Amino acid sequence: MAKLRSEEIRNMSPQEMLDELDSLRSELIGERALASAGGAPENPGLIGELRRSIARIRTIQKEKGL
Repeated sequence: MAKLRSEEIRNMSPQEMLDELDSLRSELIGERALASAGGAPENPGLIGELRRSIARIRTIQKEKGL
């Protein structure tokens, strides 16, 4: 998963934003399940980055009134 920048998100269509949001949420669920099971994460900062990317998308959706 690449880091999503605000410019990239703003250039997405509303449907692309929703699709990206769904994929990020499912990836976050998988990472949280791995962490709660006691597994060592491959990338320890990934959960935080996923949360920030989701927040960026939701913020831009709110700004656009979607």
